[in-house]
Amino acid sequence: MEAPIDRDTLWSEWKGDELSPTLKAYADFNADEDCVMLRTAMKGLGTDEKVIIDIFGHRTAAQRMQIVNRYKVLYGRDLKQELRSELSGHFEDTILALCLSPAEFDANELWRAMSGFGTNESVLIEILCSRTNDQIRRIKETYHSLFHRDLEEDIKEETSGNFRHVMISLVQAQRDEDVSVSRTRAIQDAEALFEAGEKMFGTDESVFNRVLATRSPGHIRLVIKEYAKISKRTLEEALKSEMSGDTLESFLTIVRCMQNKPKYFANQLKKSMQGLGTRDHDLIRIIVSRCEIDMGYIKDEFFELTGKTLGEWIEDDTSGNYRRILLALIGNG
Repeated sequence: MEAPIDRDTLWSEWKGDELSPTLKAYADFNADEDCVMLRTAMKGLGTDEKVIIDIFGHRTAAQRMQIVNRYKVLYGRDLKQELRSELSGHFEDTILALCLSPAEFDANELWRAMSGFGTNESVLIEILCSRTNDQIRRIKETYHSLFHRDLEEDIKEETSGNFRHVMISLVQAQRDEDVSVSRTRAIQDAEALFEAGEKMFGTDESVFNRVLATRSPGHIRLVIKEYAKISKRTLEEALKSEMSGDTLESFLTIVRCMQNKPKYFANQLKKSMQGLGTRDHDLIRIIVSRCEIDMGYIKDEFFELTGKTLGEWIEDDTSGNYRRILLALIGNG
């Protein structure tokens, strides 16, 4: 009997950083023609939402940014303002999200997570634990440009304790990018984590922070394997036994993203739609941010996780034009 496939190993060792977008560049793209169609769709009584879906659901972020810029040149109007006045609900939320560059979108999500009463720590965790150094650097620059504030300073004000330390480390965008991996160093880090957690009374979170927030993805994957040889527990099990709250969620997210990022996002999508009601903002954020990166792999992992396709879940949990734009973004429309 064949041994079961370890999907985490399969993804991390075979797929690496290979992309699997469901939204690809439109071959016959013409920004001016798209602007004309959008203007016609919103002019006069009523709105032709099908045209909006056909364009925004089949143009990459780079192409959409050209459309936003050319629309103002051609008509002296702000496309985002026009869409805001014509659309409503979660369909409007999705289309407006698609009017932003990836860095603008993430910066807006972080701003929203820290604005008003309280902080949505889960958004900080999802974004900062899953983005690359380059993506985080662009987010920081864009955040300052949009809001005239420093992202790191806002995080310091809105978080505390060990969770703050993790977030501040990640926002430095200094994770090691060396693709070569040393088993000796991985064993040393695995032993350091074991001694800072399971082996001692209490937990030295700073050691976990030093390793998980700064080491390369390949190195952390090897640390995870070596840790399981040292301990009777997996690293994830050890984290759950040693920590709690947002600090735990941060480290778990890093570990899960390093092992299999599409699987992590498949789980996040499931959480956004399971049970009563739908966490629409989470659903929109994940689909908009991943459709040009790894949504193809996420769909595969989602099916493995639930036994149903992502498209089927979206059809069950959403409706109307909102459903149609989400399905288009995941390659189902």
